[in-house]
Amino acid sequence: MPPTAPPVPGRTLEPIRLSPHVVVFDYGEVISRAPSESDRADLLARAGADAGPFWSAYWAHRELLDQGTWSIAEYWAAVGRDAGREFSPAEVHELWAIDHRMWLSVDAATLAVVQALVDGGTRVALLSNAGRDFSGFLRHGSFAPLFERVFVSGELDMVKPNADIYEHVIGELGIRHDELLFVDNKAENVDGARAVGGDGHVFTTPSELEAWLRGVAA
Repeated sequence: MPPTAPPVPGRTLEPIRLSPHVVVFDYGEVISRAPSESDRADLLARAGADAGPFWSAYWAHRELLDQGTWSIAEYWAAVGRDAGREFSPAEVHELWAIDHRMWLSVDAATLAVVQALVDGGTRVALLSNAGRDFSGFLRHGSFAPLFERVFVSGELDMVKPNADIYEHVIGELGIRHDELLFVDNKAENVDGARAVGGDGHVFTTPSELEAWLRGVAA
């Protein structure tokens, strides 16, 4: 098929019809943009820690927060210990707010692809490794009506790429395993969907995503 032109924010795309497949999207760095350098600098400055230990700890403990095993306070206490800092309760509130804010963005070009799926009668859902505190934004943001269901790992006590979270989503959507199409920016999460019988796409750009979806539809 000919190459697909990059989606342009505000441009309406031709519908993509993939029924009976259901396309399930990750949120972070797929629907949302990656945190900016400015956002990351703000968080690091407020933490008052060296970049290497801080970011290593930030990601090392993230799964326990996303799975709902740790509270926000427990997460930041662990990050502080690894980064050589002890955060007061007030500092934790500010760190949480900066961290939360830097993930609250959307990529209009990706959402144009989601809209094309919806316009084509394709069911779409959202599956995010995220704490419970993100559920309100994911379920009630302006883009939320595009998605039939929103699954947040912190509410489920499960995380990607473990098989149980994909099995849960498949069961809740009432679909066969081979009807699941999963889009995530991390290869291991797409591999997790494939391991239970679905298929997927490792997200890099909206245009590559659109081309892959239209290839499946062909």
